Parts: sequence; C-alpha cells; structure tokens
Amino acid sequence: MNSKDAHTKNLSVPTIADDEVNLSELFFVIWEGKWVVILITALFTIASVFYALEQPNVYKSEALLAAAEQEQSGGLGALAGQFGGLASLAGVNLGSSGTANKTQLALEVLKSRQFTFNFIEKHNVLPDLMAVKSWRQVDNSIEYDEEIYNEKEKKWLREVNAPFKPEPSMQEAYEEFSQLITADMNKENGMITISIEHISPVIAQRWVNWLIQDINTVMKSRDVEEANKSTEFLTKQLEQTKVADIRTVLYKLIEEQTKTIMFANVRDEYVFKTIDPALVPEKKFKPGRALICIFGFLLGGFLGVVIVVSKYFLKNEK
Repeated sequence: MNSKDAHTKNLSVPTIADDEVNLSELFFVIWEGKWVVILITALFTIASVFYALEQPNVYKSEALLAAAEQEQSGGLGALAGQFGGLASLAGVNLGSSGTANKTQLALEVLKSRQFTFNFIEKHNVLPDLMAVKSWRQVDNSIEYDEEIYNEKEKKWLREVNAPFKPEPSMQEAYEEFSQLITADMNKENGMITISIEHISPVIAQRWVNWLIQDINTVMKSRDVEEANKSTEFLTKQLEQTKVADIRTVLYKLIEEQTKTIMFANVRDEYVFKTIDPALVPEKKFKPGRALICIFGFLLGGFLGVVIVVSKYFLKNEK
C-alpha cells in the first residue's frame, strides 16, 4: 500500500465515526448540560403547578333515564295490520314510530339549536353560561367576570369585534352549551344519560333537571299538536266518506289520537322516565391537577434534553 492510499484510508475512518450516534457520547452531552435540563424542567414544572392551581374546579351532575313506554303506539300498530289497506284508500297513514325512534328523536331535539335557544331564554342562564368566574362553596354564590358581565346592573361589558356584540348571541351560547352537555343512549341496555359540567355543582344539577323537564314537555307538546291536527283531518275525512269499512277505520284512528292526547296530559315523564335523578356532586370532575403537573414536568425535561443535544450538534457542525 502506497502512502497515498494510506492517507486516504485514514481520512475515511473518522468520517464514518462522526456519522454514527454514540450513546455514551450522547449521555455525556446530556450530563454536561444537566443544569440546563434541570432549569428548563423546573421552569415548566413550576409553570404547570401555577396553571393547575389557577384552573377552577368543574363539577359534573348526571341523571340516568329510561325510555318511557309509548302505550298509545300499540293501538296504531294493530290498526295498521288490520285496516292498513282500507286506510290507504282514504289517504291515511297508520304507521307509527316505536319507542326507540321516539327516544332517539328526543335526544336529537335535546341537542338541537332551537331547543338550546329556548332553554337559555326560558331559564335566563346566559350569565351563568358565559360569564362565570368562580363558585364559592361557603354561601353557594357565583362570582362573575367583571370584564364580561356586571351582575348588579345586569349589563354585558365584554369587548368584541363586529359582528359580535357585548351580549353573547344565541349561536355563541349554543357552542358553549354544547361543550357542557352530554346526552347519550347506551346501545346495549337502552339507558339514557344526561349530564352537565359546570363550575357550580348546584347549577349543574339544576340544569340537568330542567333539561329533563323541558324535553318531556316539548315532546309532549309536539305529539299533542300532531294528534290534534290528525283528529281534525280525520274528522273531515269521516264527513266526506260513506263507505262503512273506511268509516270504521277513521273512527278507530280518531280514538287512538284521543288516547294520545289523554296519555300526554296525564303523564309528566312523557319520553324519559327518571331512574337515577341528578344530584349535587360533592367531588370535582376536573381538572386533573396532578396529571397537568406531571405533563409539565415531562415536557420540560424533554425540551431541556432536546435543547442541550441540538446545541451540541449544531456547535460541532460549524
């Protein structure tokens, strides 16, 4: 081997070694910059502790419900099998939705914008929804953010840009309310859970109860209104036909619509029957302050290591 080849071989060895990641060297680099890692980790940990302590407690109140049996639907189902053909000649639809369909419809209505708008306006919960700062357990009172809402003057003070106004719109309220409410049905057993998260456990429990009452009232009103319209239509059809069999069907249908109205008027729990009512929760639902602090510690340590290692390799590349 001549001197030129030997010189070339000597140059190639360190080049390969420089490209390899040596774990011991990496550990040495981290150890040399341990104070930087410790400092950054400490800063992130302290910041996460302060952040966790600043977060207000949020309480969750929930109620377990069951679908109320729609007793009036059985009569229509029997009529559909017995007089379906004759009823179709008169332009009358005997099909009826079952309990499951009505329950699902009620859940969708509960989550709808219109229902939420009406709920907020009826119970005047906009300040408790959009301006609450904290809740005092001692006297069960609410402290509002003074930069957003003046409780004494009942005046909104928040500063926003157009098209928004100091008083939150119903669309803004709906977006906020949607983050607080949960309404789901268990597909296995058909049980329904309605829950509300709020800084005040009392307000959370109160809203759950109001929601159950309001959705039962709304669904009851919808069915009564539909039954009244159906009865009016069937009565007109009855006056116009002379066929005995069709008149029998119409009489039966009017009877079923009357049962629907009676059933609705005598039953408060029209769609949802309360199995386990909402309670004022004693324990907070969130935040998980310990998890926030642990995450801050890990994030600080990771960023500290990245900064030390990156600084070392950037320095060696120059």
